[in-house]
Amino acid sequence: MTTNQTYSEQELARLLRLRDQSAFTYLYDSYSGALYGVIQQVVPDQHIASDILQDVFVKIWRQIEKYDPEKGRLFTWMYNIARNTAIDVLKSKGWQNEKKTDQLDVIELSTAAETEKTTDGAGISYLIQHLKAEFKEIVELSYTQGYTQEEISTLLSIPLGTVKTRMRAALLQLRKNFSIEK
Repeated sequence: MTTNQTYSEQELARLLRLRDQSAFTYLYDSYSGALYGVIQQVVPDQHIASDILQDVFVKIWRQIEKYDPEKGRLFTWMYNIARNTAIDVLKSKGWQNEKKTDQLDVIELSTAAETEKTTDGAGISYLIQHLKAEFKEIVELSYTQGYTQEEISTLLSIPLGTVKTRMRAALLQLRKNFSIEK
């Protein structure tokens, strides 16, 4: 819903403090593209950047009372919120763990073709069978049945972070127990 109304920064800040919905719509329509660009400079992943953008607008809505026009422009204040939120996500333990898991997935998938050429399915199945039960279940669902981590989370009724942690531990254990002879 786009509005034809335009506001000065001072008027916009005043209306946001009054919790005016049309002012917030105007704010989002006018600034979301620029703030998304700021976020993508820090976090290039589009899905994560979109989530961060939503968080940024929630923060702006909740913290508008902290904006001081004497210290700078409204856009500069919002820019700093967007940039700092994106940096906080990068520094978060969850982001770091997700990136480690993603890197392992890429490594494992890139070596899957080599593995198939140099081993038979029974050898890999043997190694999978000797994983801990919780690791075995996740590996089998992912690699033999083709479920995504999100689907496994739903199927097993466990948090996505737990699925990723178990998958990472399972892949590390498989890597340790399996060496490809060339």
